[in-house]
Amino acid sequence: MELINHYLKRSSRILFLFLLTACSNDNDSPVETTYFPPLAGNTWETKSISSLGWNQNAVQSLLDFLELKNSKSFILLIDGRIVMENYFNGHTASKGWYWASAGKTLTSAVTGIAAQEGYININHKVSDYIGTGWTSLPLAKENLITNKHLLSMTSGLDDSNDCVTPACLTYKADAGTRWAYHNVYVKLQDVVAQATKQSWNNYFNAKLRDKIGMEGNWFQIDNNSVYFSTSRSMARFGLLIANKGKWENTQIINENFWNEATNTSQNINLGYGYLWWLNGKSSYHLPQSQLQIPGSIIPSAPNDMYMALGKNDQKIYIVPSKKMVVIRMGDAADGSNFALSDFDDALWKKIKALYE
Repeated sequence: MELINHYLKRSSRILFLFLLTACSNDNDSPVETTYFPPLAGNTWETKSISSLGWNQNAVQSLLDFLELKNSKSFILLIDGRIVMENYFNGHTASKGWYWASAGKTLTSAVTGIAAQEGYININHKVSDYIGTGWTSLPLAKENLITNKHLLSMTSGLDDSNDCVTPACLTYKADAGTRWAYHNVYVKLQDVVAQATKQSWNNYFNAKLRDKIGMEGNWFQIDNNSVYFSTSRSMARFGLLIANKGKWENTQIINENFWNEATNTSQNINLGYGYLWWLNGKSSYHLPQSQLQIPGSIIPSAPNDMYMALGKNDQKIYIVPSKKMVVIRMGDAADGSNFALSDFDDALWKKIKALYE
């Protein structure tokens, strides 16, 4: 009988601990999963500043700064949900705007998709796909240039102009030995089109745009292929990339390619991936410069952030540690500029004031 009582007491203690644990788990806040807006319609879940425990008093200062700096739109997502969505200077949610060089990351993504579908190999030479004579280089030098060199801005071609005709694409250094920001990346669109036997627009729309509910179109402007869309469409792409190329349960961009694209792609400009800018590295290069600058690109921003940056301050910022995506569209904050400007650092001081 004493042995039976012992086991009954022991069983009661186990049951009590089980119930206590169950009650404790019921009271815990559920782990929030990433939200993906429906492919059609204007529905998009939101999350309030107060529910995040952020500083509501910092919101107006940020909005005043954005408006003062010629912004047209600003969107901040956490876990895919809209925390802030604001429009300025006559812009609206339904109006489109240009991505400028922030759209280079769209070309990177679709190049990755073409590679995973077996149409191209990023390590193969560009001339395998679009033929020889696409530059003015001697054939031996032209054949050094691979798709990966275009993705990483290390083609070795002269970057003194943005023209991409063969006459303009002249030799500066062997491919892989020099980093230089140049429009020649756009040849990747020709590579994809030739390899898939589809137009760039059709392949892009079918494999990326329509799969995540984006809207928008490509236009040829000044030797460059420029994407126009609404701010929410830009946010959808940012959300896809923040989720490592996966939209809900569909892996649209292979995670291995995503990982290569959002990490240092070569040993010259540590702050550059496959057409993505990378924060928090020990040094970086600016567009149109061969100077190696020590430190992080945007000192006030999180070190794990990576970015799509376009002329006149078109921005996609992705911060994995914060599960955050930030979109900014508009005119140049302070006069015309290339992909990077002092505006980035000033803006991030305002954003950090929300949550620090």
